[in-house]
Amino acid sequence: MSAEFILNAELRADMGKGASRRLRHAGKVPAIIYGSGKEPTPITLEHNELAHQIENEAFFSHILSVKLDGKDESAIVKDLQRHPSRPIIMHIDLQRISATETIRVNVPIHFINEEQSPGVREGGLISHSISEVEVQCLPGNLPEYIEADLSALDLNAIFHLTDLQLPEGVEIVELTHGESHDQAVASVHIPRAAKEVDEDEAIAPEAEGEAAEGDAESSD
Repeated sequence: MSAEFILNAELRADMGKGASRRLRHAGKVPAIIYGSGKEPTPITLEHNELAHQIENEAFFSHILSVKLDGKDESAIVKDLQRHPSRPIIMHIDLQRISATETIRVNVPIHFINEEQSPGVREGGLISHSISEVEVQCLPGNLPEYIEADLSALDLNAIFHLTDLQLPEGVEIVELTHGESHDQAVASVHIPRAAKEVDEDEAIAPEAEGEAAEGDAESSD
């Protein structure tokens, strides 16, 4: 993993909605860090610093370094709440991790080689069914993203979860529930508008032929 994310945190003493509101007005984000056999710890983060970091897609699939009281703790994002209409981060939940404990994280899917797909070359358009997938692995094996190579996707074909090439030690959570959970990731089909044009072109000659037969019958 190439990127590094550091969160400078402070302990939070005041609790409740009123306290959280005051923190946000002061440019802070109320947060909590929990897990790994330790008590949940209420903390605050700098809003602008956090807002800048979450602009990077990799922030949500990385091990974060949380600096608190002179110590570093490793954590992952479990939940982030945003204001429904304003660019404000309302709250963030962080889960402590251990190098020896399996974690579950949503990892983005990067689609590659779409232009090389036989289906695209035949005029099809690729549709993405999902943009991320939940994986489970040890923290040291956590990928920043997973690539979906669509270079061999034929027209009207579907790219499934089982077609994804996973790094060693990484497992897709959905597939642990059985074969019926092998979801579609992407597919390629001829656009509906193009189909309608083809059908119109096929009908037109037939209509012209019928009209010609009708004229011949009238002249008889």
